[in-house]
Amino acid sequence: MEQRLQEAIRLREAGDHQKANEQFMELIRDFPEDAVVNYQCAWSFDVLGEEAKAVPFYERAIELGLSSEDLQGAYLGLGSTYRTLGDYEKSKKTFERAMEVFPANQVLPIFYAMTLYNLQEHSKAMELLLKCVAETSADPDIVSYKGAIEFYSTQLDKVWN
Repeated sequence: MEQRLQEAIRLREAGDHQKANEQFMELIRDFPEDAVVNYQCAWSFDVLGEEAKAVPFYERAIELGLSSEDLQGAYLGLGSTYRTLGDYEKSKKTFERAMEVFPANQVLPIFYAMTLYNLQEHSKAMELLLKCVAETSADPDIVSYKGAIEFYSTQLDKVWN
């Protein structure tokens, strides 16, 4: 199975998305209870722009159990896919769960902020993005204003007189 899985991943990485997806679907038929196969199959539907077809495979992969790295990717993929399908509440719950499990992951709050934007939770979305910029940027100008950026991230609507 491992050799077939690696070949399908290679095809996806080479840009042959349709052929990769066909191989992942064959792997699903042969190994329906394999978490990694489900995760990779979901990913293959995402790159084809067939997000609705990706959802059950992401959900199954998470349910079956993945390594830490793959689980982070599956949560990100599922949350993002829910968002692109307009299922913002499911997206929000998925990202909240992912951030609870992986609090050090810096990309999850960024995608979560996109969902919050769609839910009209603009202040919280901006807060997350500003904190991420302040915490992760190496740009010397941003670093010099890190304290101010972090402070104002939760004060965007406040007016000082």
